[in-house]
Amino acid sequence: MSITYKQVAAGVALAFGGLVSAHAATITISCGNNAADVEFCGKFAEEWGKKNGHTVKMYTPPASTTDNLALLRQQFAAKSSDLDVIMIDVVWPGVIKDHLVDLKKYSKGVEKEHFPAIVANNTVDGKLLGMPWFTDAGLLFYRKDLLAKHGVKVPQTWEELAAGAKKIQDGERATDKDFQGFVFQAKAYEGLTCDALEWVYSYGGGTIIDNKGNITINNPQAAKALDQAASWIGTIAPQGVLNYGEEDSRGVWQNGKAAFMRNWPYAWSLGQAADSPIKDKIGVAALPAGTGPGAKKAATLGGWQLAVNKYSKNVDAAASLALYLTSAEIQKKRALGGSYNPTIPALYKDGDIAKANPFMVELLDVFTNAVARPATATGLKYPEVSNAFWDAAHDVLEKKSTGAEAVKKLEGKLKQIKKAKW
Repeated sequence: MSITYKQVAAGVALAFGGLVSAHAATITISCGNNAADVEFCGKFAEEWGKKNGHTVKMYTPPASTTDNLALLRQQFAAKSSDLDVIMIDVVWPGVIKDHLVDLKKYSKGVEKEHFPAIVANNTVDGKLLGMPWFTDAGLLFYRKDLLAKHGVKVPQTWEELAAGAKKIQDGERATDKDFQGFVFQAKAYEGLTCDALEWVYSYGGGTIIDNKGNITINNPQAAKALDQAASWIGTIAPQGVLNYGEEDSRGVWQNGKAAFMRNWPYAWSLGQAADSPIKDKIGVAALPAGTGPGAKKAATLGGWQLAVNKYSKNVDAAASLALYLTSAEIQKKRALGGSYNPTIPALYKDGDIAKANPFMVELLDVFTNAVARPATATGLKYPEVSNAFWDAAHDVLEKKSTGAEAVKKLEGKLKQIKKAKW
């Protein structure tokens, strides 16, 4: 089955000069899909190729993580060897475990340098199926200059965010009618699962399904959280946010058209680029808390791993590349250049990283205490669970359903998916 990834622009397929060994291989790596992913994956893959006499080709996956997983599963079903090294989401190891190489014989224990929780996440049935590449958690980005201009404090609750966003939006629309208070990810895909889990958990509404596999989503606090988010649509957030993914949100934000944004840490370095309209105007904080019983600040755990396709024709070389790219040396370079959060705790004490990305050190507890999606509890059924959750959330955001109606209906849907057990 031929690969259908859109190839990165001309010149991305990298053939390396220098001496080529008798065991030279052509390795295809699937990195991320934004500009920073391309730059900070391809560049270091090229280094590895030059050192080892291999040729590397790079493909970019679909922008949607949901589409990305679906395409990978098609490839695995065909036992395709088109991809060698694959960047996999933190919730995928249990879903695609049968198609990945156990990296333990290659890692020689180096995984002990990484956050134990991430290594545990990547270990299924005793097999290390992915090397931690970078960790992620949802963050609140805000315009420091506009908060100061309009006398708004960094919001500590979602209600404060809504009020502050409205105040800034109203003021800025005097000169810019397209200005928005808040942008986030509300398209019906995995990104909305991440955003909506933050809302629900921050209101004390739980994690959809608990770590014992019990369905917990049908509760008043979860319903309240979804209703609160729905109130933002058409007030502080544009109607179009219902079709926004990460890059859509960042496009509006980085063009100076929004006061607040929920996104992942990668948006920091891009917003601080020399040609960015909002360079040096960006603040980063923990996402707000909800209100009511059990309310707290919450950030969904994200992050990506490098895995090796079991059907690769060059498993040894692919594993070597994966270990090189996830090393402390390369993780530091990626943190400095692309604001990718390292998965190695020692790097958070590195002065260079702290200077380039002050929020990484300041918000370290956000990353270490982020709330996980219920992928471990639901295993192979996680994609169905997530799909049902984002559909329910999207219905509330579209005003097709109330929060209470949505969580009750979702509970029934999840019981059908679960049947006897996950």
